[in-house]
Amino acid sequence: MSIELPKPIDAYFAADRNDGDAVAGCFTENAVVKDEDHMYEGLAAIRQWKTDSSLKYTYTSVPFACEDKDGRVMVTSRVSGDFPGSPVDLRYFFILEGDKIASLEILP
Repeated sequence: MSIELPKPIDAYFAADRNDGDAVAGCFTENAVVKDEDHMYEGLAAIRQWKTDSSLKYTYTSVPFACEDKDGRVMVTSRVSGDFPGSPVDLRYFFILEGDKIASLEILP
């Protein structure tokens, strides 16, 4: 099933199949990512977060729902791979700034 995502979010999920540089390119200069109770601030930290995640696990993420929720865009995605508990549905809460992501929080 295919859903229509805002362009910056669609770009993020496409980049997530690549590397840290591709993912970091989706974010504003001072963006913040919160994932697994850790906070990553700025492009260098976001790049490292993605690089480390890719070294630790191989996974795919397939978005299947998208809605605006209190000024944020919530995308629910099925994530499957070689990590404990796979597959899992995760909620991605995005705050957009123009054509970039200013904030991303990933929750189970």
